Amino acid sequence: MSAPLVNGTRHSWASIELVLFGITITGVTAVSYKKKSTITNEYGAGGEPVHRGVGNNEYEASITLMKYEVDRIMAALPAGKSLGDIAPFNIAVVYKPQGNDILKTDVIQQCQFLEQGIDTKQNDTKIEVPLPLLPGGILFNKV
Repeated sequence: MSAPLVNGTRHSWASIELVLFGITITGVTAVSYKKKSTITNEYGAGGEPVHRGVGNNEYEASITLMKYEVDRIMAALPAGKSLGDIAPFNIAVVYKPQGNDILKTDVIQQCQFLEQGIDTKQNDTKIEVPLPLLPGGILFNKV
């Protein structure tokens, strides 16, 4: 049984802080990350599994930043360099305390940007830049 809610709140988008290159990023509109484990049933005699095999872990991640945040990152790079030239870096996703929820941090490790581009159209009120990442690992609920 879970603890009762205080003020009826739990973690939500409003409680998330994203820390990139040591700076809390305010112009982030989305973050997505997951770990996928390869686990398969292995068969021997008969038609039922006799054990399970464990293979590799796979990681996927992406962030969506406002264009001004991407511009700020680009301004810190040497001339002629792109996001893909940045050495692997970590991203901390901090879930600030809400109600009975406690401070929680997930770390997307050893990320590299896979793409860089802009897609905007008439009447857009903001320019968002989706950035697929190649992470090397994910630490869930790091204290």
